[in-house]
Amino acid sequence: MRVVLDTNVLVSALLVESSLPAQLMTHWRKGRFTLLTAAPQLEELMRVTRYPKIRARLKPALAGRLINDLRAVAVMVEMLPPVDVSPDPYDNYMLSIASGGTADYFVTGDKADLLALGQCAGTKIVSVREFVTLVGLPPGDRKTE
Repeated sequence: MRVVLDTNVLVSALLVESSLPAQLMTHWRKGRFTLLTAAPQLEELMRVTRYPKIRARLKPALAGRLINDLRAVAVMVEMLPPVDVSPDPYDNYMLSIASGGTADYFVTGDKADLLALGQCAGTKIVSVREFVTLVGLPPGDRKTE
């Protein structure tokens, strides 16, 4: 199954190693799903992990390692079709990755804009908890998200 993880999910995975987003990263590394990404997401991840409030809680080496892992192992989507459906225009590129990569799922924590869409171009838009439940991944510690 082909999956796009929103940048907010990736950052959450870095910040709390016992979180459901961190568990998703473990499942990806074990080959339980194919992770899709693209250059604009890697750029956003580099930018966001440099924010002072994030840097205060995150070792730069962890962010760098994740970015290197994504470059090396995730499927890089090169052709990003134009998408203009999100109430927040800055989120459209993530939906473009999902569309261009023919993702089965787009996993996000953005309740106000992205989760409210439900789907886009055949990609189901779900929360981390919904994804874990839908695909039957072992949930691990469900106390944190």
